[in-house]
Order: sequence, then C-alpha cells, then structure tokens
Amino acid sequence: MVLRLVLTGLGAWPRRRWLVALLVGVGAALVMGVPTGIIETSFYTRMTPVRWWDYPVWAASAILLGLTAATYIRVPGRADAVTPDRAGRALGGAVLTTFAVGCPICNKVVVPLIGVGGTLSYWAPLQPVLGVLSITLLTTGLGVRLRGASACPVAVTP
Repeated sequence: MVLRLVLTGLGAWPRRRWLVALLVGVGAALVMGVPTGIIETSFYTRMTPVRWWDYPVWAASAILLGLTAATYIRVPGRADAVTPDRAGRALGGAVLTTFAVGCPICNKVVVPLIGVGGTLSYWAPLQPVLGVLSITLLTTGLGVRLRGASACPVAVTP
C-alpha cells in the first residue's frame, strides 16, 4: 500500500519537481562524495579504500535527498496539503550517510576521541549500521511527505 502511494505520488509530479530532484540529488552526491573520498579529487586523499557498500548507501541517500527536496516544490494549480516537515530527518540522514561512507581514520571527530586504533576497531564496524539508519531516516521522511501530499490534495480554483 505504501509503495502504491509513493509510485502514484511520484507519477503525478510535474517536470519542475523532477528537475529539482535531479539537481538536489546531484548536488547531494557531490557534497557527500567529495569530502569522503568516494569521488576522487585532488582536494582530498582517502587513507582507506572505499568499501563496496559505500557506493549504494551514497547513491541511495543522494536520490532520496533529491526526491525529498522536490516534495517542497509547489505543483501549479494546486494548493498542497499541509504535509509534515521532514527537513530535519533529511539533514540527519545526510549527516549519517557522510559518517557512514567516510574514511574511518580520516574522521576529524572520531579520531581525537578514540584514536586511530579505536576507529578501526570500533567505528569502522558501526559504519554499515549508520548507513542503514541514514537510508531508513531518508525513506521514512520521504514516505511521510508523499503520503501527506497524496492523502488530501487541495485543488485551486481561479
């Protein structure tokens, strides 16, 4: 049922929403990918190799952030129903994704607290859990936004 609501909601989107979803998704991928070293640049060199699961977590998060941002764009000719604001979940999901896919020994927050040995022993094994948590936050936030918008759309009459 939830999947049907999501697909119905996305299918009714105008081009403007899809453009915003694309632009925000690409921007989020860059903002999360460059500092974590998933996207190789001369600005940053990652000290540990990118793990196989970093790529799907990073890509899924960027897509979900783009779709969530697009839900805030008004549809012409319709006054959107008041849907819950889930921007906090989106921001939290983006931050968790960055911590999840980042280099464990390059983390400027964790290394001073538990040292390099601690990051490899304790932090690195927690990173996949953070990835799942971030995708869960982003998915639930998007789902709530889409359900609210499709549950009670309000038509605007001129």
